[in-house]
Amino acid sequence: AQAIFSFSCPIPVTSDLCAMATRGAARTLAATAGRAGRFLHTSRLLADQAKVRSRVAEALKVTQSAAHQFPADYPHHADADLKMLHELGINTQWVQHNARPGTLYDEALRYEKGSAILSTGALAAFSGAKTGRSPLDKRVVEEPSTKDDIWWGAVNIPLSEKTFKINRERAIDYLNTRERLYVFDGFAGWDTEHRYKIRIITSRAYHALFMHNMLIRPSAEELANFGEPDYTIYNAGAFPANRATEGMTSGTSVSLNFRSKEVVILGTQYAGEMKKGVFTIMNYLLPRDGILSMHASANEGKDGDVTIFFGLSGTGKTTLSADEHRKLIGDDEHAWTDNGIYNIEGGCYAKAIGLTREKEPEIWDAIRFGALLENVVFDQRTGTVDYDDCSITENTRVSYPLEYIPNAKIPAVGGHPENIIMLTCDAFGVLPPVSKLTSEQAMYHFISGYTAKVAGTEEGVSEPTATFSACFGAPFMVWHPAKYAELLADKMAKHNVHAWLINTGWTGGAYGSGHRMSLADTRAIIDAIHSGELAKAEYVNFPRFNLQVPKTCPNVDSNILMPSQTWADQFAFEAAAEKLSKLFKDNFKKFEEDAPQRSELLALTESAAVCHGRQQHVER
Repeated sequence: AQAIFSFSCPIPVTSDLCAMATRGAARTLAATAGRAGRFLHTSRLLADQAKVRSRVAEALKVTQSAAHQFPADYPHHADADLKMLHELGINTQWVQHNARPGTLYDEALRYEKGSAILSTGALAAFSGAKTGRSPLDKRVVEEPSTKDDIWWGAVNIPLSEKTFKINRERAIDYLNTRERLYVFDGFAGWDTEHRYKIRIITSRAYHALFMHNMLIRPSAEELANFGEPDYTIYNAGAFPANRATEGMTSGTSVSLNFRSKEVVILGTQYAGEMKKGVFTIMNYLLPRDGILSMHASANEGKDGDVTIFFGLSGTGKTTLSADEHRKLIGDDEHAWTDNGIYNIEGGCYAKAIGLTREKEPEIWDAIRFGALLENVVFDQRTGTVDYDDCSITENTRVSYPLEYIPNAKIPAVGGHPENIIMLTCDAFGVLPPVSKLTSEQAMYHFISGYTAKVAGTEEGVSEPTATFSACFGAPFMVWHPAKYAELLADKMAKHNVHAWLINTGWTGGAYGSGHRMSLADTRAIIDAIHSGELAKAEYVNFPRFNLQVPKTCPNVDSNILMPSQTWADQFAFEAAAEKLSKLFKDNFKKFEEDAPQRSELLALTESAAVCHGRQQHVER
């Protein structure tokens, strides 16, 4: 500094002045250097930020040339052949095609709120505002090729092709805004002669994992040769329907077009809509070909004897078919051909509320890596699920591949059934724990599809409410229920099948005063059916409902077999029985009105099933 100052100064410099100048120059130089350093730092920071932005943009912009930048486990399978989406009008570039569960775990954890790996290794997912199906928002396109086949009404609400096209365009527009999409190609039906190819297109990894579990997963060779799907489901559930569109009554819409072979989902992220969308498709296609589609579970004994369990949600269909002594064919959807039965699905979708290992060990043990727990409450620190917590919904669910059940039968096919069990949860406490049905009675109870809602399960329900769901699955039926009943009656007669009605609901009184049937007693009854002991029992008639009730059953207290004997107040029992009997009759009338061409069949089933008037009590 002194040298610089001395060189630049035109006057003589004394030592004191030089020292002062030197100190001033040093401060000036330091300040200048500081400004230069800050400028250099800022310049470098801006350059680094520019590089970061550039790299982020490159990572988000997926091209063929950038494919090598994907994670090592990113499955391309011919890169999900983006052409198959481009032809549909979908131009998203980052597409996962039949990704493995590990990849879908990673995607869900990164991008989907509420996702977590639980203590068992299963993935937790949150479906948003909708935690159950929306049957009132289901629509079927009314078009010439299927118009005369469909059972129009509250179940199958007609929709114009114009509105369907609007919804489809809305779904595709939404999917085009997503940075990443997931495609899953799978099969519906284990019988290769009668299976259909289904393609799922969705914006959520949770949905892709769900359908990976629920459809039948193709082998590498089958996937390579998959070709065009028979049906495509566009799941844009995170985006609502337009309420102003003709035919829409809310922001939710699940619409099916049999002519274009497409399903469009808007306004609900509940995964069960995809599963039941596939089932609805099968409920049209299979009966058209003389195959009975069934909302039922099935298992097989050591000797190859098959049992089918019909039942609505909450009746025990999944629980009772999962038997450690029998092979599980499936827990929810089946078909009955001339060769036997087969499972439509590749996985199980069980209720998780109140789940314990003691009650349902097979389901409990299936909750591991690859399984999907939906809308459950869990400890954020330990990942432990509280299965009794219904603060999100009572409809907590678990989805897992069929092979997660140790005694599952793969391939999931079986012979013709020897027994058909129709399950009902009677909250009135009137129906017997078990009754043997004639073929006409079996058709009657099949068409009726009775169970009951209880107080607390739905808003506004303050007392037991009868629910009749035709064929034990009305929301998914496409043809008139009588068509399914005729197929059932024909196959039962041809193969000499035994039919049973089992009440898993209340005994000793209605809901609130009686108590729920013991699961141990119900299992003992089913064991007696499978062993053949119950078919050999002596029977008595159950008044008013004309049901045949066994006097005894192995490992079951005989006092609970006749419902009237479990009620302290016989007048209250008679009133409840009369009320339920009238509900059955009133419900059945609508089928006679809807199908006059089948009036003879329906009249025969009703006369065989329900006796009119009050009958004399069976002696105690």
